[in-house]
Amino acid sequence: MKRIAVLVSNDLQHDQRVAKVCGTLHQMGGAVTLVGRKLPNSPEYTGPYQAVRFQLPFHSGALFYAALNVRLFFYLLFTRVDIIVANDLDTLLPAFLIAKLRRKKLVYDSHEYFTEAEGLTGRNFQKSVWLRIEKWIFPRLKHVITVNESIADIYRSLYHVPVHVVRNVPLLRNTPPEKSSRAELNLPPHETIVLLQGASIDPDRGGMELVEAFQSLSNCILLVIGAGRDYANMQRRAHELGLSNVRFLGRLPYAELMRYTSVADIGVSLDKPLHLNYTLSLPNKLFDYIHAGIPVLVSDLPELRKVVHHYDLGRIVSEVSPAQIARCIEQMKNPASQKLWRLNTERAKNELNWQQESKVIQKIYGPLFTS
Repeated sequence: MKRIAVLVSNDLQHDQRVAKVCGTLHQMGGAVTLVGRKLPNSPEYTGPYQAVRFQLPFHSGALFYAALNVRLFFYLLFTRVDIIVANDLDTLLPAFLIAKLRRKKLVYDSHEYFTEAEGLTGRNFQKSVWLRIEKWIFPRLKHVITVNESIADIYRSLYHVPVHVVRNVPLLRNTPPEKSSRAELNLPPHETIVLLQGASIDPDRGGMELVEAFQSLSNCILLVIGAGRDYANMQRRAHELGLSNVRFLGRLPYAELMRYTSVADIGVSLDKPLHLNYTLSLPNKLFDYIHAGIPVLVSDLPELRKVVHHYDLGRIVSEVSPAQIARCIEQMKNPASQKLWRLNTERAKNELNWQQESKVIQKIYGPLFTS
């Protein structure tokens, strides 16, 4: 049985992609250990795999990443492991060094275009450090995965290595989960429910414009479920505008979140093309909306446009502004359009699901399990 160390920089609680990859590796016969960090407010890990979580003296910034990478290096140096999986650039350096030093197999799973992330915009020194790490290691990698073709094409062009695409899509359930009623969730029975969900509701992801759009919308409720650096700003803005039709529910466990998703009428994803990482993004929430059977309203970004146009799942806003968002939401209330889009989600989810994407995981890791 191959021993697999899966490295992340989070606290193991809300990373659905990593959970699904680990599930596939376990089904293939791997012994998975998740390695991450523990924050002061992190609940105990209760997942199905062995877990190691470091308590670090810093929680963000350069000192956090330095501490994390040192701890990962020494953990991997003295731990029995056959395959190392580095999730994102912030765990790649120790994984690469140990893989070379101990002659272990390494898989790099890039969840985003890390060096063009919003958090690095205007931070030239930090960006240059990550770029140097990427430029040194990436051309030497043999097994690389990322989340969509746009990012994969850039990496292939820059570093001339094969890059596989595994989209972060949900599992297709054999039997649909029992749907909650709006009454159970304390939601109005006849109003249009618009949903924004996400673990990283950050600046430039359209949250503020979405809130402001609800000044001019009637018979509509906006639910904001998740967390992020713009979450509190959106709450303040809704309060300033006196919007009683905007509700903030915070971060919820995935199963609880999907109870709300399943009763919504429109799911939104409104990243703005102000950072290349956002421009190329294919957010997880899009696939959650599809699997819940609800139409989507998205910004005009290449990967989002591709999916929404191909399956005809909803509307694309020409610009992320309160006026355009409100106009599209009003148009999306049309019952005939709602019916068509909901029917189309059925075809989409039968093609866009983890059972299909995991075939790529099996293709990549299969030879590593036998070598």
